[in-house]
Formats: sequence, structure tokens, C-alpha cells
Amino acid sequence: MSDAAAWDARYGAAPWLFGQAPNRYLESLAPRLRPGLRALALGDGEGRNGVWLAEQGLDVLAVDWSATGLERAEQLARDRGQRIATEAADLTVWSWPEARFDLIAWVFCHLPSADRAVVAAGACRALAPGGLLLLEGFSPAQQGRRSGGPKDPDLLWTRAKAEADFAGLEMLECLEGTVLLDEGPRHQGPAEVVRGLWRKPQAERLIA
Repeated sequence: MSDAAAWDARYGAAPWLFGQAPNRYLESLAPRLRPGLRALALGDGEGRNGVWLAEQGLDVLAVDWSATGLERAEQLARDRGQRIATEAADLTVWSWPEARFDLIAWVFCHLPSADRAVVAAGACRALAPGGLLLLEGFSPAQQGRRSGGPKDPDLLWTRAKAEADFAGLEMLECLEGTVLLDEGPRHQGPAEVVRGLWRKPQAERLIA
């Protein structure tokens, strides 16, 4: 079964696997956001992060390989009086735009190392000068916990991996540690994560 088919089956069997509220780390970015900024939500599934960004006034594109998840994302947006654009795609072969987005949210989107490098390079190209890239992903210390995350160590993040993948960006922060997740039935309880925020350099910053 392909990854897209597997996630279609998961979302089809049990809606709102990760809840409808935004990721808390992304939510902490609210003071930096302003209406009209262009955002890309990577691997956004059922749309909890993309819809929240739309509620902040951002122009949002959510890309995920699950068409089933994205259909639910569009419905969530309608239910909240918002509109988001969605695209079902494999990010490793997606046609990444150049310097388009003021914010890229990479939240719990886990990929094999070779694929991750391809997607990271695309994300760096797609950031507009001054734009921000936000990351949250599980770290190797998460293995054995019941609060979510992949079993394959190659899919997990470390600070070193994040620094290498986003070396062309200015690192604002990058932290490894324990957080308490409350994000639907699949993300519950103490979890070990990497959180980071990077900015694409430019003379005049779009987001302070």
C-alpha cells in the first residue's frame, strides 16, 4: 500500500486523528503573523494547522499526499468560515515554487532521510526572502512512548539533522526536549520533539 493510500485509509476510518486545534508551537507564532502573508502547510492532513493560519488572515496552501485528509481540511475551513487551497501531492516530486511563501509550517511531517533532504531543499527555495520556516517533529528519544510518532529511526528528527537540512537559512531557535501533546487521539501525552524556527535572509524582513 502506498503512503497516500495508507493515510487515506487512516483518515477514512477515524476522523480527526490529530484533532482540530492547531499545533501549539505553530500557535505560539501568532504575534509574528499578519493578514495577507502567504503560508504553506506541509503534510497538513485534515487541515488543523492550515485552517488556523487562514483564521489569522493568511493566504494558505495545504499540501498532503492524502486526498481524504484534504477533503476534510476543506470542510473544516468551510465550517469555520475560511477558505484554504489544497493540493494532494508527493512532496518529493512536487513542483516547488520559487520564493513564494512567507511562512512554511512543517509540523509532524516525517520522511526518510533522502526524501527529507529533497523536501527541505524545495522548502528553502519556496520561502520568500524574510520568510519563516517552522518545524516540529519527533526525535529519537520518542521511541517507546505511546504519544505518537513513527517507529523507523530514519524518519525521526534531531537538531543536527534540522541544522543540516536548513543550513541555508538563519536559525532563530532549535530545541530538543519534552512537550505535552494534546492533539487528537494519535498525539496524547509526554513526547520528545525537535522544535525550530528559521528565517530566509534578506535586507528587509517581512516578518519581525
